[in-house]
Amino acid sequence: MAATSPASRLVTAAARQHLRPLGLRQRGRSRLWLDDHGWWLGVVDFFSPQWSQGSGLTVGAMWLWQDVGHVTFNVHDKVEGSQEFRHEQQFGAVMERLAHDAKKRVVEFRDRFADLDAVAHALLSQPVRRDDLWGNFNAGVAAALVGDASEARERFSAVLAHDPFADWVQESQRTAQYLIDAAEDDAAVRGWARDAVVSCRAKLALGDVPASVRDL
Repeated sequence: MAATSPASRLVTAAARQHLRPLGLRQRGRSRLWLDDHGWWLGVVDFFSPQWSQGSGLTVGAMWLWQDVGHVTFNVHDKVEGSQEFRHEQQFGAVMERLAHDAKKRVVEFRDRFADLDAVAHALLSQPVRRDDLWGNFNAGVAAALVGDASEARERFSAVLAHDPFADWVQESQRTAQYLIDAAEDDAAVRGWARDAVVSCRAKLALGDVPASVRDL
């Protein structure tokens, strides 16, 4: 097993101090920390510079109804770019500040996405962009889940207009067409969303399915 670098050790120590008390969990031995809300994840990434030790900070959210096998950002704030590691005392102070900023952003994201209505409001406040497949897809799902069938159809129609250049695009379009057809069937939409979230949670090994998913 490779030895942990001084920078990574300080990243982990600062994250444990500031994020663990909020209930976040480290993703394996990585620099990712997850805030699990059942059907969405808060994601904190203390990303490292490409060619040296150090850390930056990105905080965001992932909607688990996308049903993918990797952690990603659907909404994110790049809080700070890469800060270099020069020596332990210097970088310890850097990480204390970054971890404290991460804690504040996690709380802000919890407030911003407190429930489905808040998520739908946030996603639907963004204009339709024809080149933003996942933005349209996620806004469509949120609209369908809060019963706004008209808005859901508009967003999913933008997904269908996307160039089907890859298998994953075609799969998202098949799902969009299904949800257009089911947009006014609340039970069908919610059943699809629950199944997608449960599948995604299994792929990401997130553990037991919480009540917030069953209540979708």
